[in-house]
Amino acid sequence: MSLLVVGLSHRSAPVSVLERASLNTDAQIKLLQDTVAAEPAAEAALLATCNRIELYADVDKFHAGVAELSTLLAQHSGVGLEELTPYLYVHYEDRAVHHLFSVACGLDSMVVGEGQILGQIKDSLAKAQELHSAGRLQNDLFQQALRVGKRAHSETGIDRAGQSLVTFGLEQLSGGSDVRTWARGKKALVIGAGSMSSLAAATLARAGVGEIVIANRTADRAERLAQILTEGDDTDVLARAVPMDAVPIELTRADVAVSCTGATGLVLTAETISAAVEGRTGQPVAEIAGTGDTRTDVRPLPPTSVGADENCPLDLAAVQSGFSVMGEAAVAGMDAATLEQHAAWVDNGTVTVDRREALRSAPEADAELISALAATVATVGRIPERRKPEPVAEVPRPEPVLFLLDLAMPRDIDAAVHRLAGVRLVDIESLAEASADAPMAADVDQVRRIVSDEVAAFGAAQRAAHITPTVVALRTMAADVVASEIARLDGRLPGLDEKQRGEITQTVRRVVDKLLHAPTVRVKQLAAEPGGAGYADALRTLFDLDPETVASVSRAEDSTEKNAKNRGPA
Repeated sequence: MSLLVVGLSHRSAPVSVLERASLNTDAQIKLLQDTVAAEPAAEAALLATCNRIELYADVDKFHAGVAELSTLLAQHSGVGLEELTPYLYVHYEDRAVHHLFSVACGLDSMVVGEGQILGQIKDSLAKAQELHSAGRLQNDLFQQALRVGKRAHSETGIDRAGQSLVTFGLEQLSGGSDVRTWARGKKALVIGAGSMSSLAAATLARAGVGEIVIANRTADRAERLAQILTEGDDTDVLARAVPMDAVPIELTRADVAVSCTGATGLVLTAETISAAVEGRTGQPVAEIAGTGDTRTDVRPLPPTSVGADENCPLDLAAVQSGFSVMGEAAVAGMDAATLEQHAAWVDNGTVTVDRREALRSAPEADAELISALAATVATVGRIPERRKPEPVAEVPRPEPVLFLLDLAMPRDIDAAVHRLAGVRLVDIESLAEASADAPMAADVDQVRRIVSDEVAAFGAAQRAAHITPTVVALRTMAADVVASEIARLDGRLPGLDEKQRGEITQTVRRVVDKLLHAPTVRVKQLAAEPGGAGYADALRTLFDLDPETVASVSRAEDSTEKNAKNRGPA
């Protein structure tokens, strides 16, 4: 087994890089096709979600495989290899198996324990099978990963360690309050009708929203989802479908909107959201100076730095704590020459009238302190102490009138919406920050033990399977030897009747079977242990087995297994 995985995820790369590296359906297909066409890779599968892009391959050379897979990821993602490389991670053989099993159990998810990844792994395997890029190793690996994930969810309380991304996102939108209480009676807009959007719509319906509007580029899918929600037994929500061009109007009516489409560009711009808020409130939305916030009911804060005046000799960008002519913060860390320049500038009266009044009203103690500090500068060249600037009071945001949840990668909603007043936006990036500090349930340790046990069992099974064609080839060679010797016996003793000939044949076969039984059983046991891959080579060398014969047995087994899979699941 030479399993290699090269990928990047929310744990290794910033959201901005993941957005740019995301692959549409056509790019995913082409990447798989090019991977199996590459020299180091025999088979491949791709796990591409909103939080990760991982390419799995069976390779015959590690370094060549890493170079080839990394290059292919860069080519198909459109992100340059030099820029992409710092964010890539590589796992090989047992570590690669351990990684996928951990992913399947939700241990590597943004929200620990979420179960949606199992469906994504299943889809990845189905796509690889459809493209015939998955061979025995990928089939065994991904099917076992699904079983391990299901086992983790059924045998432990990993579900309590986290929820689906949708549920976690709604919890962030609600500001920590009970989601059902927060959602009850609200009007919701869901943009998209794929698996994630459908999950979001169903979650909102169960949470008790009063109405759900589905917008999708394909009208049939939106109408189908609306019908499913309306006819659901566990909810009584009103659901309807609208075309995508109706989204701006629906935003003025919605209390909460969830977007998760496959679009490569923005679906909702800051201007669209701003217009929707204005449509709801009837008030224009303006940005507050210096806060990055946007509101209509707060006056701008007064300037905090005298040094902002024209012709001031100070390089304010280099003064990390800001600048004020009053107090020690004014000169902390300045050299004598700079301080003298500023003093001359103040004496020449180039500051504004308001600022001069502020200086005149400063306590005499401050003036004395500045003189003392100037003396210190003249002596030692630099004031040794720099006090922290006084904290700036933050202007509170108004209560939101529109809640937005962006689950798409690349993002559907303009990140600038974070600065709009009356809006609360939760996106993949903010979800990643929120989940980083989420408490881990005790069940996580139990899941990790399950993963470790399953990795060991999978490795043993693969190593044992690796030697099986050699054992089969050995027994085939032994059967040929028996047949050849019986034929020679017929030539020497032509008078043997059928009964006698049969008894002799059975005796010879039993002798050969008994001689081979112990070593073949033992070699399978040894091959299943770590480092046991060399036993197949030893067996071929000891019995002078033809490598092509062994390979033909392996091909025959793969063909039989593939035909069985084509007939349907066992």
